[in-house]
Amino acid sequence: MQVAVIGGGKCSDEVWKMAQDLGKRLAEEGHTTICGGLGGVMEAVCCGAREAGGQAVGILPGEKDEANPFVGIAISTGMGHARNVLVVKSADAVIALPGEYGTLSEMALALKMGKQVISLKSWSMPGAASAENVDEAISLLGRLTNMEIEPKEIKPKRD
Repeated sequence: MQVAVIGGGKCSDEVWKMAQDLGKRLAEEGHTTICGGLGGVMEAVCCGAREAGGQAVGILPGEKDEANPFVGIAISTGMGHARNVLVVKSADAVIALPGEYGTLSEMALALKMGKQVISLKSWSMPGAASAENVDEAISLLGRLTNMEIEPKEIKPKRD
């Protein structure tokens, strides 16, 4: 699967380690990581993916030269924060790590698009599954991969 990992552009050492471990695990499971391509959680997850021989795609707010050094494929958009739509739209599932309002908006967009969202110590939101550690997040993702759970489909209300 293509898994978007979203989270803060700046993060604590603890969150960095968690994101790096997540990137490794995703690569070991054969998934492609998609992120916003900058620092913090995005850089850590790309670092982990690369260390495990996986692929990390960075969908950047500006130009390719902004990408962190661990991005394998850099996509420049010139769209600023609007690129968040492309990050989640490109994913089969989304895993959110701690972040600010950009992370919250990406989670909401993903749920609106009917994507499965896993909150890994991030925002609590109706429709998002919660995980307390990388093992739990990978287990939830594995259940999705094995079709034990269906991606959540959200239909708009008609007036």
